[in-house]
Amino acid sequence: MNLIGEYLRARRELIRPEDVGLHDNGHRRVPGLRRDELAMLAGISTEYYTRLEQGRDRRPSSQVLDAIARALGLDDAATAHLHALGAPPAPRRRRPDRVRPGMQALLDAWHDTPAYVQGPFQHVLASNQLAVALSPIFAADGNILRSVLLDPAAQEFSPGWQNRVGSLVAALRVMAGPDVDDPLLADLVGELSVKSDLFRRLWSRHDAKPHPGGGLHHMRHPIVGEIHLHYNKFAVSDADGQLLVVYHAQPGSPSADALALLRSLRDAPTPPPGPVDRTTATIDTEPASRQARIDRHR
Repeated sequence: MNLIGEYLRARRELIRPEDVGLHDNGHRRVPGLRRDELAMLAGISTEYYTRLEQGRDRRPSSQVLDAIARALGLDDAATAHLHALGAPPAPRRRRPDRVRPGMQALLDAWHDTPAYVQGPFQHVLASNQLAVALSPIFAADGNILRSVLLDPAAQEFSPGWQNRVGSLVAALRVMAGPDVDDPLLADLVGELSVKSDLFRRLWSRHDAKPHPGGGLHHMRHPIVGEIHLHYNKFAVSDADGQLLVVYHAQPGSPSADALALLRSLRDAPTPPPGPVDRTTATIDTEPASRQARIDRHR
């Protein structure tokens, strides 16, 4: 498999000639830059660049890769990805598919904090009860990217999910690196390529950018409504590719009240099974009454 050639061709086709000061006469047979144009911008011969893109030279020097990265306008993350593709193949490492002992206990101890651990390919390896109460996509054995792309309920939970999914796919590229034959990755990419046009389009771009270390996540919960939570991601030491994801609300904010309500609903005791007293039992069918109960908790 010619990984570096696929990457260079995909990135080359995304650049408009006018963006790099070249004239476009409107008679191009290929999208983006031609090979000779990119070679000129990088200061290398067209023959050598052609060999590189066709996979006939798979060990370019760091200087050549840096020159090509500058010509393509790659940022630091994408340049690092290009160097990883051009490096000698390393022995396949065993990626941990479970959390280390004690991690689940740590998550469970955070009663007021939604948190989970995800693996290299965005599989959820462990989570606490509040994270699952926030959304089933955080339940262990699920996959964040698969849920966002294929599950309508997950899409409803994440307003503007179309704007987020590009970063998820780019992060998957970084985590895969040159090890695209990993069976877990191959199964995920194969499934999403068949079921999602959006994934196929984004994956073909070869965007590569690591997970952001933190940010703000806008959510729409079916019970507590709109909620905005800050999140931070931490690399788990001695566990290649695992990230600990922790959410928190701004103190005193409506989102903090919503999270507290969600926690109280989660902790509410379940009534024992038994006959229903039909003289007092009611069925809440009015959305307004549900909202009133939520408001009273805030």
